Amino acid sequence: MNLFLTLSFLFCIGSVLGWCLEVVFRRFFSAHHWVNPGFLVGPYLPLYGSSLCVLYLLAMLEHVIPCGSPWLKKLLLFIIMALAITILEYVAGLIFIRGMKIKLWDYSDRWGNIKGIICPLFTFFWLVLSAAYYFLIHPHILSALHWLELKLPGSQPPEPLPVPFSLLFFYGIFLIDVGYSTHLMVKIREFAKETNIVVRVEELREDIHSALQKKNIRHFFFPMHDGTPVRELLDRYVKQHFSREKTQ
Repeated sequence: MNLFLTLSFLFCIGSVLGWCLEVVFRRFFSAHHWVNPGFLVGPYLPLYGSSLCVLYLLAMLEHVIPCGSPWLKKLLLFIIMALAITILEYVAGLIFIRGMKIKLWDYSDRWGNIKGIICPLFTFFWLVLSAAYYFLIHPHILSALHWLELKLPGSQPPEPLPVPFSLLFFYGIFLIDVGYSTHLMVKIREFAKETNIVVRVEELREDIHSALQKKNIRHFFFPMHDGTPVRELLDRYVKQHFSREKTQ
């Protein structure tokens, strides 16, 4: 139960911090305007939350890496972390493409990319973030978990802790958001199957952003909706990107 509660905390924190990181990255390096990344409405990205949980679990296994040099052991750990997150990114991207006909991100213009889902450049970024996590975040997580009296390796089993209200509130809002966004994704999947395309979310979001700018409407937290019916929105998307690749 303690490990489950720990991972629940980490998923929550990672999802929110990852969202903040993506917002800054897209503002200054990618889209060059403020945009709500991902497909959900709220300020969280589940991929980052899952990645933080993976980093935490892998960091706890550092001692089993068969290497005598402490620094080489850490380097191998960071490589393992980066590869694990890259695999997670690939599986998540493939699930959405195959199952929902939606491409949440697109690295097709990056060197060495695989199906536009993963690429060496972002694996390197994951490596850097893994090292930053290990040195700057992981020790504080361990201290915080110890303060919360959660079960850590070598510690005595504590009394079960009640689930904090803030965590229940986060997951309540998160599940409502997932339900709403899934309903929208189902509509997109039906349209994508009819037209034999894969909808690129980045393109669709930019179309919506342009439409809102023309209307002089500021719309930050609902990037997948501009007041236009979904079917009409998708028809417009196909017309604007008809020359692009139709199948994946």
